[in-house]
Amino acid sequence: MNNMQKPFISGIQQIGVGVTDVEDSWRWYRKHLQVDVPIFEEKAEANLMLPYTGGKPRNRHAVLALNMNGGGGFEIWQYIDRTPEKAKFEIYPGDLGINIIKIKSFNIQKSYEILNAKGVKMLTSIQKDPSGCQHFFFEDPFGNPFQMVNSDSWFRQSRNPNGGICGAVIGVSDMDKSIEFYSHILGYDKIVYDVEGKQEDLSGWDQTSQNFRRVLLSRHQKEMGPFSGLLGETNIELIETTSRKPKKIFENRYWGDLGFIHICFDIIGMDEMRERCADFGSPFTVDSSDQFDMGEAAGHFSYTEDPDGTLIEFVETHKIPVLKKLGWYLDLLKRDRTKQLPKYMLRAMSLNRVKD
Repeated sequence: MNNMQKPFISGIQQIGVGVTDVEDSWRWYRKHLQVDVPIFEEKAEANLMLPYTGGKPRNRHAVLALNMNGGGGFEIWQYIDRTPEKAKFEIYPGDLGINIIKIKSFNIQKSYEILNAKGVKMLTSIQKDPSGCQHFFFEDPFGNPFQMVNSDSWFRQSRNPNGGICGAVIGVSDMDKSIEFYSHILGYDKIVYDVEGKQEDLSGWDQTSQNFRRVLLSRHQKEMGPFSGLLGETNIELIETTSRKPKKIFENRYWGDLGFIHICFDIIGMDEMRERCADFGSPFTVDSSDQFDMGEAAGHFSYTEDPDGTLIEFVETHKIPVLKKLGWYLDLLKRDRTKQLPKYMLRAMSLNRVKD
């Protein structure tokens, strides 16, 4: 893979979280994870995701919000015209799909103390992963688990020591096949660790004490693009349980139902990504064709699936709001999109912050 040619990966733009109440969920994420700068908020019909919504357009209310310390955002997503369903079985670590969102921190001890003092459900104390990186697990009130991890990749550092999303833990059924997919399609070609057996640092999250093969992947190629400085460095952690046959987290459910619904990458070069996915045998399953307008933001989006059906979204951003009150919107099609946006432009988005 020639990393100096399109497509370029700018980072993880967001991970979708299916919820029962957008406002209630977003309020919690604002208070505890400072995901308080909206990029868009829209109530509209999702009419392009038919392969994943029962063949019918569905009305939804969605918010994409960022933590301006840096990192990917949350796309908080709620069905309007149907009751979102939860899995009909208990989800265990290693089940197929997005198991956990990774949130980054520049002071892991302080992050732990703040969340604990606010009464957040803590699943573990501070642990060390096989590479020596400090982390801990916690859970939101809606049953979604998170992992706070130590990071050195920052857009800025505020009083709150945590940033946004810096990765995910994804359950897979065939580790080697999945490594090939995430390496070839998304450039996660560096193995940080590859371990097998019982994982002591996962014990508070994995109550069943399974045996796993566990692989943490990072990228040799530095992220490129307008938002790469804000989104920062990322990791994908793949886990394969060897103790049981895993279940598909979204089996017999729709995209947008409760839980982590997709992982989205900000890219430059949608045509080249379409070709890469097709050549690999993972063609796009959804393609918005040129521009899709989200009201306050616009772009081109598409979806593919990893070998176990986990939804991978690609977004090539065309327009974003910088300062909505003054009508300042940024047209990225008129810029060199291989270069990072100036920090002052991105920092200006902080003025859109929602305060409680």
